[in-house]
Amino acid sequence: MAVVDREGLVLDANPAFGELLGAVTEELAGAVAADLVDLSSDARTWHAYREVLRGRQAKLRCKRRLKHPDGHSLWAQITVAPLADGAPGVLLSLADITARRELQARLRHLQMHDPVTRLPNRTLFFERLTAALEAESYEQGGTGRIGLCYLDLDGFQAVNDTLGHRVGDRLLAAVAERLTRCADEAGQGRATAPLVARLGGDEFALLVEDSTGTEQLADLAESLLKAIQAPFDVSGHRMSVSASIGVVERQAEGTSATGLMQAADTTLYWAKADGRDRWTLFDPERNAHRVTRQALASTLRPAIERGEFQLEYQPLVGMEDGRLRGVEALVRWNHPQFGMLTPNRFIALAEEDGSIVPLGRWILATACRQARRWQLDHPDEPPIFVSVNVAVRQVWDSDLVADVAATLEETGLAPHLLQLELTESAVMGSAGRPLQALQALSDMGVGIAIDDFGTGYSNLAYLSRLPVSVLKLDGSFVRGFQYEGEGVAPNPADEVVVEAMIQLAHRLGLTVTAECVETSAQASRLRRIGCDTGQGWLYSRPVSPDRISGLMGVKA
Repeated sequence: MAVVDREGLVLDANPAFGELLGAVTEELAGAVAADLVDLSSDARTWHAYREVLRGRQAKLRCKRRLKHPDGHSLWAQITVAPLADGAPGVLLSLADITARRELQARLRHLQMHDPVTRLPNRTLFFERLTAALEAESYEQGGTGRIGLCYLDLDGFQAVNDTLGHRVGDRLLAAVAERLTRCADEAGQGRATAPLVARLGGDEFALLVEDSTGTEQLADLAESLLKAIQAPFDVSGHRMSVSASIGVVERQAEGTSATGLMQAADTTLYWAKADGRDRWTLFDPERNAHRVTRQALASTLRPAIERGEFQLEYQPLVGMEDGRLRGVEALVRWNHPQFGMLTPNRFIALAEEDGSIVPLGRWILATACRQARRWQLDHPDEPPIFVSVNVAVRQVWDSDLVADVAATLEETGLAPHLLQLELTESAVMGSAGRPLQALQALSDMGVGIAIDDFGTGYSNLAYLSRLPVSVLKLDGSFVRGFQYEGEGVAPNPADEVVVEAMIQLAHRLGLTVTAECVETSAQASRLRRIGCDTGQGWLYSRPVSPDRISGLMGVKA
């Protein structure tokens, strides 16, 4: 213990205090106490210490790693408290807790490591995985991505059954050595090597933080397979084993530990089902098709309430000047078990069970809010419109007109900056309530577009009496232009048909958007025959809202 005055200087100390610091007790008088025990190394502790000295705080307790003059380090528990009976100054106490810390470290190591392979166990693996998926881990640099190889030995149970668990354990230890060697080789030239862990039984996992993409994970998985395929000599037995590996690689943002492991488990199952002794990369589409319609339908409504849906936006670009005119909002379902699902996997189900109505309201509100946000964030740029798909059931089962009016009022978006898209098959047979709704929306100033025009009824008589402002040409027409400039003569009939539709639309006062524009040759021909706007991968795939912000004011 040492007595410290209000200025932070040592007045007196007992022999144990000097011995712990490796100093002569008599020489400590007048020393700055905070320097002796490193209290100024972080702002929070330093502030608390000053408050205790000034009598504004009752006590300070902290731990510090101190350097002894003979070279060794020790951990000390430091307590600073006012002297008894109101005497001026404080009492600074040190307690050597080095042995306790070392014991705690040994106990934690035993708790967090597998005794057979000495690898990190499931507990430590999930601790590291969870930490890697926290925003602080990937927002301060790195790639922001994460990868996982989930490995299972093929036929390991037969080794245990025929040669016993002791031989099986030694085989697992030998496998662990090879996996660790592969991880070390993969980590050369990088900040950290992949974490190798035994999750239990014959299951292992390799966690790759800041992964650079699927190619890196594929190379790692290939090296793991080759390493395990080489024969093992264990306890006088020469044996050959193989492994199946599930590989998952994705953005860390929006990924949960549970979701990542479920995807890995599913992919490992695919690898075994495809013949074992192989690695398989997680495929969201394959995963989605495994799910029965019943499984998806039963979770649709709860998913809306849980906020599992998100919107991406695909640019609509002016053909004449290449500038952004608007965007189409496209919904995605970020399913916690099956990954990112595209609309073709769930919209039909939503229409069948009626959940398209609450989902449609959410899409409408989210898209309008985002369009208004772009307008406010870019006041010097012409505002862009947002196009939202509407299902027929939304018109029949809800008051679409009231929903749109309420959303526009709530978000502050001008009606002319909202466009609603309905399919040709839905619009062409419109009568009664749907037609009245479309007319009311048009009177409100909202744009109405016919999607996939040219593939359904194509009853042109309806165009003259429907409140339509835009025709979106189906991509099948545009794809007919794809061979120009590639040594193959284009079919002139394609251009004649498209040009005729564009001229008809213009005479009716409608604008035309071409879907699925993928090449500059297609864009040139469409521009030449008078198409107004284009949409497709030539300009951009569906992207996040911040990417759209970067395209505003930029010529494509």
